[in-house]
Amino acid sequence: MSFVVGLTGGIGSGKSAAAREFERLGASVVDTDAIAHELTAPGSAALEHIKALFGEGFIGPSGAMDREAMRKRVFNDPGAKRALEGLLHPMIRTESERRIAAARGPYVIYVVPLLVESGNYRDRVDRVLVVDAPDEQQVERVRSRSALPEREVRAIMAQQLPRAARLAAADDVIDNSGALDALPAQVAALHARYLKMAAHARA
Repeated sequence: MSFVVGLTGGIGSGKSAAAREFERLGASVVDTDAIAHELTAPGSAALEHIKALFGEGFIGPSGAMDREAMRKRVFNDPGAKRALEGLLHPMIRTESERRIAAARGPYVIYVVPLLVESGNYRDRVDRVLVVDAPDEQQVERVRSRSALPEREVRAIMAQQLPRAARLAAADDVIDNSGALDALPAQVAALHARYLKMAAHARA
């Protein structure tokens, strides 16, 4: 049974950068966003269901789900959001569990953007690690990497837990409010701690 660290944080907080650093140090990474992309790629398991639920207009020229069109749809239609989540979330959960069970690293970093928002997250992870950054910095980072207008970034953030609530649920915190080059030292310290915890859990 793997020792599982649930890594979460608000949009633009630096979850992906932290996960890459853990992976570089030898941890197994299971990323639910990556799984969601795979499930909605051309020829994938969810596409026919998405067509049936939403129509051909939500399949892009590449044959994958049109993520931009879908993002706009679910932001404006709570029913569509529930339908999409009802389709994808069980598939993501099943594939995540399969990858965690197959992981060969000393422990698993399980990247779930809405981990704390999901009701039973404590049943699925041994530790909760929050990557934290101030709200304004999150907005700035997302806008610098995408073409999203500020109001859309803030709308995404409004659907996530407030920063204080996420921090209250954390066992461990990475402070990513500074430069990205401050991240590796924090990850290295946590990696050493998780190696010990994982070894103890297996003993």
